[in-house]
Amino acid sequence: MRRFKLPTIDVKATREKLRGKVSSLSRDGLEQLFNKIDQLGVKKGVDQLGLEKFINQCAIFAAGSGVLSGIGGVGVMAIGIPLDTINILAQQFRVTLAITYTQTGNYELRFDDFFKLLARSIKGDASVVVTKTAMEEVAQKIMLNVGAKTSKRLVPVVGGIIGGSANYFYIKRVAEALKKN
Repeated sequence: MRRFKLPTIDVKATREKLRGKVSSLSRDGLEQLFNKIDQLGVKKGVDQLGLEKFINQCAIFAAGSGVLSGIGGVGVMAIGIPLDTINILAQQFRVTLAITYTQTGNYELRFDDFFKLLARSIKGDASVVVTKTAMEEVAQKIMLNVGAKTSKRLVPVVGGIIGGSANYFYIKRVAEALKKN
């Protein structure tokens, strides 16, 4: 009879691979997502609804994907959680653009300028310089925030309620932090 041998896991190598993936997400992935957002549409939404209603709308959109990814169980989680993560980031970006528009009157931002605002809202530091390290730190913090919410969705029905609520209040907290900066 052959013995079954469990594979060994190299924790350091796995951590380095994860860092590499977060690093590529930090620049390429976030910039791709940012470029897909209709900045003129954000401006029109704020002009029509007002800032608070626009923020609430973004929070509700985030809550919707949280409910869907949390309620579906293990099978849906494989697809739902990545889509939920992208939706949360998109709503966070839209809220950031909306608040920037109301504070400055400018609705067209380049990614580098936008990233400085995003980094400031997450790190609470007004003097953030956009470097590769800063981008990695912001991407890691975003992924940790999203990951903490994801772990609460393992129970389907309760997970849907928790997932939706967590997303809604996350977007509301991001908006409050941005307004203070």
